[in-house]
Amino acid sequence: MLADTHVHLNSPEFAGDLEDVLARARAVHVERFLCAGYDLESSRRAVDLAARHSGVVASAGVHPHDARTWNDGVEAAIDGWLASGKAVAAGEMGLDYYYDHSPRDQQRAVLRSQLRLARRHGVPAVVHNRDSDDDMVVILEEEAGGLRLVLHAFTGAPVLAALGRRMGFYFGIGGFLTFKGHALAACVAELPRESLLLETDSPYLAPHPKRGRRNEPAYVPHIATRLAELLGTTADEVANLTTANFERFLGHR
Repeated sequence: MLADTHVHLNSPEFAGDLEDVLARARAVHVERFLCAGYDLESSRRAVDLAARHSGVVASAGVHPHDARTWNDGVEAAIDGWLASGKAVAAGEMGLDYYYDHSPRDQQRAVLRSQLRLARRHGVPAVVHNRDSDDDMVVILEEEAGGLRLVLHAFTGAPVLAALGRRMGFYFGIGGFLTFKGHALAACVAELPRESLLLETDSPYLAPHPKRGRRNEPAYVPHIATRLAELLGTTADEVANLTTANFERFLGHR
């Protein structure tokens, strides 16, 4: 059994064929899904999807692109979903200095607020980072000690690899791993095996040989196969390893 540990089933791009998307995933043994919220309404949709679909769990949070939308009402809604167990993780949260859709000081403040929500409720945190390594390291060192936390869409950045190993974080391994010459392939074998999670970030970042298409959870096996090659093991062993890691990330073990 495989798990897609970061997928936006709540994206409008899946509104017309979600049942088919899930069926295609299950046909290739992808049976667990963490549907990640990225703003208030997408978090609400994630919670609703988790309630209606077997194998789907939700995270609730505000992406750095939308940090400018953070207010007491948004925080209260996310707090409520985490408190009730309707959302099992906080996020997608983080920093994104590539697009800067929200002011950087606001991104940093909202990331800290969401990490504190994760700590308050004893749930894992799902963290996005792009072109913001230095500030990310400072905030995670100050706020994330002892948290179950995944560095989502990990790219192989050495400073974050070192931080993640030191702080016991998980690494979200996605389509980047299959891209020719990508830095992630050079470092993934050096990461602790118990820290590896498979993810698609669907509908984005489709792996080779599906690159350029809408991504979907059925493509997880392409990532698993490439990871198995780099670790010198089998795809079945990678499936068992990463699914067990996902259960532990969720706090089930």
